[in-house]
Amino acid sequence: MATFHFDLVSPEQIAFSGEVDQVDIPGAEGDFGVLAGHAPVVSVIRPGILTVTAGGNQKKIVVLGGIAEVSEKGLTVLADVATAAPDMDLQEFAATIQTMEQQLPRAPGVELDSAIERLDHFRDVQRQLSTTAMH
Repeated sequence: MATFHFDLVSPEQIAFSGEVDQVDIPGAEGDFGVLAGHAPVVSVIRPGILTVTAGGNQKKIVVLGGIAEVSEKGLTVLADVATAAPDMDLQEFAATIQTMEQQLPRAPGVELDSAIERLDHFRDVQRQLSTTAMH
């Protein structure tokens, strides 16, 4: 299988940089996979699990928003937050979700719709992290 270069960068760190076989990304318009030779594209990322496949191994990384860009140079993801799934503090993440839930009634109109959508994405990430398949 052909490989391509992938960089995953967050404000705190370079979370991943190297040659990969495939990257599955939680796009705002739906999940999509990137392989070598993918057409150029820029996509907004929603909170979710990004999966990196390299040499037959998979690495799951929690991303909480950002932008993905596929170009002739490879794939670059600029993530708001990027944390390896095994390194996630599930109690802290649950507390974040609880805070989001408590703040919902204060959000007006379109902001409420956006807040509910983001909360749903966080709950989905929490559900995925708590399944045995993630460990």
